[in-house]
Amino acid sequence: MLVALACSAAFLAGLVDAVAGGGGLIQLPALLVLFPEAAVPDLLGTNKVASIAGTAAAVRRYLGVVPIPWRAVGPAAVAAFAGSFGGARLATHLPADLMRPAVIVLLAGVAAFTFLRKDFGAQVREPHPSSVLGAVLMGGALGAYDGFFGPGTGSFLLFGFIGLLGLDFLGASASSKVVNVATNLAAILAFAWAGHIWWTTALPMAACNIAGSQVGSRLALAKGAPFVRRLFLSVVLVLLGRMTWEALR
Repeated sequence: MLVALACSAAFLAGLVDAVAGGGGLIQLPALLVLFPEAAVPDLLGTNKVASIAGTAAAVRRYLGVVPIPWRAVGPAAVAAFAGSFGGARLATHLPADLMRPAVIVLLAGVAAFTFLRKDFGAQVREPHPSSVLGAVLMGGALGAYDGFFGPGTGSFLLFGFIGLLGLDFLGASASSKVVNVATNLAAILAFAWAGHIWWTTALPMAACNIAGSQVGSRLALAKGAPFVRRLFLSVVLVLLGRMTWEALR
């Protein structure tokens, strides 16, 4: 019964994550609620296995349909892989709540900027000359964050790719999935190395996450950048509200 509920959460997480990031807003809290006695690193590792399946499926769906600037996204993914591995190793030793206040401030800034700038991510524009270096630095930093803690990584990546590479919301969503595959893979290697993955729970969740991802990527391709923008804002606001409530509690 608990695994079935976790799989339902994984399906919804895959759908949301394929469009605007933020699947961890649904999937990881569900695991924490369903298995309150479990060690947190075990749940983090299990969550990553389910997440990478849906994220990889979304990338496959976007390839050949949405242009991805590989000259910047490729190096960013490599940096994110290294950062995520280090972050995941650190997560087995330190409490993730250390990062919560900083993430709340960043999410509030992202939401305000996106809401006020109506043209942000509406169309493709010329990237900044230092965009490749910026993408690599962003990949490394957010990779470390994703391996260590994780909530909101996909949304931060999407926001960053719009700002750095001049992509629209749809292109940034596709690019962020490539980097997310790298961060999830590195985290899985780190958690598996330490024996922190429940494979019998993770694999069924992975299948459901893939199914949700297929539905989400189809929606994104059919409805375009405006739909991704609306869902992105919704995800960021809900994530901001949940994390603020948990911090105050």
